[in-house]
Amino acid sequence: MSRRRYVARGVPGGYRIWDNRGRRWWGDLYELCPDDLLSELNGRADLSRITALMKHYRAHGR
Repeated sequence: MSRRRYVARGVPGGYRIWDNRGRRWWGDLYELCPDDLLSELNGRADLSRITALMKHYRAHGR
């Protein structure tokens, strides 16, 4: 079974995105993990879509 590259993980204060290949946190801390971002991470995990969603939520202060 292959491991997904990006996964959302719960951390104190919310959720962060973990990069399994780079073995580091990627992106911002979210108090609430947006449903569409979580769905993308657990689904196709398209990097361009994940990046676009993160930029969207960062711009809106979420």
